Amino acid sequence: MDTNREDISIAIRSAFLSKGTKQRFSLLALIIISTILIFIEKIETKPLNYVRLLINDTIFKSSSVASLPYKGINTITKKTKNHFNLYDNYNELKIENSELKNNILKNNFLELENTQLRKLIDEQTSSKSNFVSARVMLDNKSPYINSFIINAGSNKKIKNGKAVLSGKNFVGRIVDVNYFSSRVLLVTDLNSKIAIITEPSGHHALLSGHGEKKPTLEYLPKDHSVRDGNKVYTSGKEGVFAPGIPIGSVKIEKNIIKVLLFSNLSQITFVNIAIKDLTESK
Repeated sequence: MDTNREDISIAIRSAFLSKGTKQRFSLLALIIISTILIFIEKIETKPLNYVRLLINDTIFKSSSVASLPYKGINTITKKTKNHFNLYDNYNELKIENSELKNNILKNNFLELENTQLRKLIDEQTSSKSNFVSARVMLDNKSPYINSFIINAGSNKKIKNGKAVLSGKNFVGRIVDVNYFSSRVLLVTDLNSKIAIITEPSGHHALLSGHGEKKPTLEYLPKDHSVRDGNKVYTSGKEGVFAPGIPIGSVKIEKNIIKVLLFSNLSQITFVNIAIKDLTESK
């Protein structure tokens, strides 16, 4: 036991002796300062409390300043992530917004079609004639040829020569019938000749098409009294069309008697076809 104690004391002395003078002094100074600080910490006086508070504040402020770079990097990282998240959300919202707009447009179009179809149904109900409704599928127009294809044919009892109406107005006649489709020759077509009667004069004539130009009245009597604004109707002389279907009104330009159609042929989506013959309607 004595030997061990002596060995420990020898080791401690050798450790001190092996160090330089400055190192021994610094170690002793640290021990003394630590002892003084511990002693001061136990003393409660106002000056020491102020010093203590000042030291604490300085340490806290230093810690806060030292942590600023870390906080700054954290803030920048979060903002960067939020920016990318916002960009992703913006793209998603943009896609959703586009889809909603497309759905709204589709709904608006369906409402428009529904309104037009209701109008057709009302016209069919209020008319004594037997009408079939059809949709315009293909519009064939050129300076001389004016016609369109509809999505109804012999499957709906449609025949050549039948009157085609937009609303209650005459716009053309059937000239070619397939099983599921038909071709309508419009009154503006170069080959269109329709027997008409004017109102109020009651003159009979032919309504002739001229392609893109307005149709004109031909074969009127020399002493006719047709004036601007006179109405033009089908006469029924062909034995196919029912008489009294409105077509348009007279417009005289440079001594040429033209007809302004009641229906805008470029804006037609649905049509009615009168499938009854004139003899049947009688």
